[in-house]
Amino acid sequence: MGQDNQPKHRQKARDLKRRAAQRAPYARLLIVCEGEKTEPHYFKEICHEYRLATPNVQVWPGALGTQPLQVVEYAEHLFREGDNQKNIQPCAFDQVCAVFDRDDHLTYHSALAKAAALNGKLKNDLGKRVPFHAIASVPCFELWLLLHFVDVFAPLHRDEVYARLKQEHLPGYDKGQGGHWAATKHHLNIATQRAQARAAATTAHDGTEPYTGIYQLVSWLTHLKD
Repeated sequence: MGQDNQPKHRQKARDLKRRAAQRAPYARLLIVCEGEKTEPHYFKEICHEYRLATPNVQVWPGALGTQPLQVVEYAEHLFREGDNQKNIQPCAFDQVCAVFDRDDHLTYHSALAKAAALNGKLKNDLGKRVPFHAIASVPCFELWLLLHFVDVFAPLHRDEVYARLKQEHLPGYDKGQGGHWAATKHHLNIATQRAQARAAATTAHDGTEPYTGIYQLVSWLTHLKD
């Protein structure tokens, strides 16, 4: 087979078109999670139900550690550098989300600040500025699941959230399990309303009052094809 002697810029443009052809014609979203299993399982289950193409929506646990700042830094690294083993090309997304908990993390507020600094500063392979979102939960991701069943107004520890889920609403609940989307999706509308009400009353930056931004990410995923 003869060599391709086309100028490099033409080759690059052609390669970009070839990669784009493998993707569906809707936004490309990179999601990096603090949790190794619970959150990735949850978001991947949504992607499966809504038939979101894998090249468009990539969901991965952080690979630098579970501190919030490490999650944000890995999301930035994965966007900028890509990963051949994960079949991710550099800068091949239209939006980036770093998902992490308040818990007792020492780098929580640093992670919020880092994400805010990156928001709109990165450019993708189409030359467009990319929103970079911190999707935080106070105290933890499981607050979002709990809001599907009851409203929460007062601060509570993550252990209390786990206990209430397991004892009152999702018997046998365990971190790392799959199936949480299927077990809660029928109450999605009320959970979203409750999360929005919490967001109107406080912010992720407060870090003590119950709060979760998961509802935003779920809404983006369930309406991505729209």
